[in-house]
Amino acid sequence: MVCGGFACSKNALCALNVVYMLVGLLLIGVAAWARGLGLVSSIHIIGGVIVVGVFLLLIAVAGLYMIILGLVFIFQFGISCSCLAINLSKQTDVINASWWVMSNKTRDELERSFDCCGLFNLTTLDQQDFAFCTAICKSRSPTCQMCGEKFLKHSDEALKILGGVGLFFSFTEILGMWLAMRFRNQKDPRANPSAFL
Repeated sequence: MVCGGFACSKNALCALNVVYMLVGLLLIGVAAWARGLGLVSSIHIIGGVIVVGVFLLLIAVAGLYMIILGLVFIFQFGISCSCLAINLSKQTDVINASWWVMSNKTRDELERSFDCCGLFNLTTLDQQDFAFCTAICKSRSPTCQMCGEKFLKHSDEALKILGGVGLFFSFTEILGMWLAMRFRNQKDPRANPSAFL
């Protein structure tokens, strides 16, 4: 049996299916973890990563390739580059905008779960927000770590992981398209020789 033949292409596609299932689950898991932090729920990129992960998982389960995989490559590559391109100042802007849109109850829950008070201490509103903080750290010492610093750390970490994993595996999709095209144009040696391709 020659590598590059029908059986080799078939086995490579099966292995690639398993890898895509794992990558889809990994993308969904990491994005859900990042969204579960509560901070990045307003970042649409994380929702896009979850959609790409679900779509990749469905493609792997159904075994559909070529054109669909090409579309997934384009979307996944774009979203991964977006995750890696968001710098700290943009993340700060998003966090700041979403903080003031949240209800007081949500802010209070985030402060308690992250054990922090206020956002960035930049304005009078931040100082008022700090005064009403009910986090445990405020009872232990007069100064607590600002929530914005903790949020930036977690969101930056989540975006780097999502971007890196998505970018790496987006290039394997090109390999999958090539293998699918090659497999489609090969004849099964066990089949009837006079059968139509």
